[in-house]
Amino acid sequence: MNFLVADCEPSVHRFMDLRVPEYAYMFGFLQADGHLSQQSRQRGRLTVEISARDIDLLRTFQKLTPYNSSITERTRSTNFAETAHSAIWSLCSLEARTKLNELGLPYGRKSKTITPPGIEFSHRDYLRGVVDADGSVGYTSQGFPFLSLATKSTAIAVFACSYAREITGAERTLKRNARDGIYNVMYTKENAQQLTAHVYYPGCLSLERKQIAADSIAPWVRPAGMGRRPPRIQWTAEMDRVLLAAPTIAHAAAELGYSTSPCQNRRWKLLHGVVPLPD
Repeated sequence: MNFLVADCEPSVHRFMDLRVPEYAYMFGFLQADGHLSQQSRQRGRLTVEISARDIDLLRTFQKLTPYNSSITERTRSTNFAETAHSAIWSLCSLEARTKLNELGLPYGRKSKTITPPGIEFSHRDYLRGVVDADGSVGYTSQGFPFLSLATKSTAIAVFACSYAREITGAERTLKRNARDGIYNVMYTKENAQQLTAHVYYPGCLSLERKQIAADSIAPWVRPAGMGRRPPRIQWTAEMDRVLLAAPTIAHAAAELGYSTSPCQNRRWKLLHGVVPLPD
């Protein structure tokens, strides 16, 4: 199922049908960058505040929403800039807020508790919404393509890694940043190109500047002479038993068909309880 925003009037019954790419994207963005508040007598508000340069995205959200909403602008001082010009989309409808909350947009603070929807949804559009809100795409300081996501939610980080693995085959080990408890999930070079081309496909709803950045990394070519990192070893219980039973690391490496360095590292982890011993 798909539709173009300009060609289809939103309806109450269709609102937030997450099989529709635009709604899947919108919901991912709202989970990451929206705030749902509630007061007494069933009053409340959904707000999204972003840079005024991205106001067109809020106008699209407004068009996709069959309830009254408003967009305002303000300029204020922040920790990051003396004058920050932002745009704010506000939605008060109880029916709309109830729908969003049931789908997985919590009231109040939510950065650690959000999870992907528990119903059928368009995965790549949802992921793009999360990345547009809490991620980055472009080139590293070394000139390599990258796509990254920063999140406090374990469920979102797991989903992102799992989906990226389906598209690129790249494995990632999740670990929170010790300083601020955030997962920093990052893909570079060909993996970034492949994932970005899949997520930021032609004609999709996205932040214009992120779409431009996504398109810019497509022409990158690996420089001549730049080696590729070998695929990560998927250790099995049988391989672990070979490591532990072999008289030397060299014997184990020869039997397993790997170099001594990863075998030595894996054996050390097994013997020091970093990873569980095979049954």
